[in-house]
Amino acid sequence: MREIRHESTAPTSARWLAPGTGIDAHRHDDHQIVYAGRGVLAVTTSAGSWTAPATRAIWVPASTVHSHQAHGELELHLIGLPADTNPLGLDEPTVLSVSPLLRELILACTRAPSDDSPEQRRLRAVLCDQLRVSPQQPLHVPTPSAPQLKAVCEILHADPADNRTLAALGRQVGASDRTLSRLFKADLGMTFPQWRTHLRLGHALALLAQDTPVTTVAHQCGWSSASAFIDVFRRTFGHTPGRAAHDARTADRNG
Repeated sequence: MREIRHESTAPTSARWLAPGTGIDAHRHDDHQIVYAGRGVLAVTTSAGSWTAPATRAIWVPASTVHSHQAHGELELHLIGLPADTNPLGLDEPTVLSVSPLLRELILACTRAPSDDSPEQRRLRAVLCDQLRVSPQQPLHVPTPSAPQLKAVCEILHADPADNRTLAALGRQVGASDRTLSRLFKADLGMTFPQWRTHLRLGHALALLAQDTPVTTVAHQCGWSSASAFIDVFRRTFGHTPGRAAHDARTADRNG
């Protein structure tokens, strides 16, 4: 088993990660804001995964064991916040909307990570204020613990385009659709259709970051048509998949 790296403080920094690369599982004593200025970022813990395009950031609470995964060329910004500073009051990773002001604050804080001047401290205080009012986004794909439910979820992780009903999937894993439906709500806190949609959206973001055409993304993620995919994507993110692909490619390297 690979040893989990422990850091007493969460680093504040900016770096580039190549497509398909990542940062192995680790934890730190501080909270952390993780933001993709370009590309798409996935943060994974034992409880599930959270995916964020360039218009979102991920809150990672102190002491959470987590790993990072880059989809597309990733401009990764990390900001550490002391454990006694919890502007969100959250104890699990959460995806947050990033306003233009919050984006500029993140870039400013990571541009001079070792700066502890009064001006920089005021910037971080405003950043915390902006975090408090940032809307939370439903981009979490929780990991099940029940064996039969875990088997179903593994099937769909391997092929998000699998459109079988819960009853058909249940026959493969030896469980009734009624049992699985109950487990989805009890174990994961959401219905089967909700979980599958979250899973597909996460896969869609990763494919869009790799310049995959929207029609191909819709097909590979299980939507019946490109228009159906675009509709779900727009209702979730507030813009089209084409806009997401553009944002993932064209963020300013210089911040």
